[in-house]
Amino acid sequence: MTRTVGFALFWLVVMTAGAALLAGIFPDSWPLSVFIFPMVLGSIVLGPRQLPWFIVLVLTVMALSLTQQPEITNRLVVTVAIVFVLGFIFLLTSFRRSQLGVGGAQGESMLVDLRDRIQSQGRLPALPAGWYAESALRSAGGTPFAGDFVVATRPGWGSRLDLVVVDVSGKGEDAGTRALLLSGAFSGLLGALPPDEFLPAANDYLLRQHWEEGFATAVHLTADLDTGEFELRTAGHPPAVQLYAGSGRWAVHESQGPVLGILEDAVFVPSRGRMSRGDAVLLYTDGMVETKTRDIGLGIDKLVGQAERLLRTSFDDGARRLIDRLGSRNDDRALLLLHRRR
Repeated sequence: MTRTVGFALFWLVVMTAGAALLAGIFPDSWPLSVFIFPMVLGSIVLGPRQLPWFIVLVLTVMALSLTQQPEITNRLVVTVAIVFVLGFIFLLTSFRRSQLGVGGAQGESMLVDLRDRIQSQGRLPALPAGWYAESALRSAGGTPFAGDFVVATRPGWGSRLDLVVVDVSGKGEDAGTRALLLSGAFSGLLGALPPDEFLPAANDYLLRQHWEEGFATAVHLTADLDTGEFELRTAGHPPAVQLYAGSGRWAVHESQGPVLGILEDAVFVPSRGRMSRGDAVLLYTDGMVETKTRDIGLGIDKLVGQAERLLRTSFDDGARRLIDRLGSRNDDRALLLLHRRR
């Protein structure tokens, strides 16, 4: 038991004793429902080891206080029953928390930390003058946890830039835990391996997990910031699209590769291209272009149409503007924009 938890437990016991004293001396002003307050506070600050014993203590003290009441009325019986039901609910919550080993505020802080770690993996590295990159994420239901994530690295702060957009099977909180694990693993692989070995290594990693929903799609772009040349590889993922500033036309970069986590010894065939000054590339997940009533081909056309309109004057904040306009609100969405300025 940590010193903070021990201190909190001490004052909660004092509060329970005070509630028993008040309910015994002033039953009209302090009903037995006052015991709800220490139980609620205990569920917030105590861990799963201390909480069950504290709830039992509170209910025992309340039962003893019941014998000191001047009259047992129906209202009093209902109040006691409600407090016991709440205590039973807190006990069930404590038993569920015991699987994790933490609870209350500490458990919530851990979730916040996990969320921040997912988002930190997708922070884009600083780019040299003449380049602009931005990513935007939206989860199903608006929660901070999603199955889509972005991983980026610039090894040694040199001319090579690697960007990956991943879509884990599932959506929202259900896919959030797997996305957390994969974002850390993929970030390590991306910075340590040559570009052509990243997706095969990611595929092998997923196969070793043996998850029931153990698959993911991904698109990987590696670019030379000096020349603008790039390679694109996809794993069952929607294709990237590129704006050619000279002609004002958008092109789809098709590349071949199976979904990650399904086949052993998978082969990912790259698509190569070059970004001239003014060009832009969009990487995105299927939540941006696919809905129940629209197939992915029409969705890509709509994405290109919106990009032509919204990015005509400026690419700054373009990813956020596009993701707010497009895609299904019932699915996770991720969008990454890379632009070579004129």
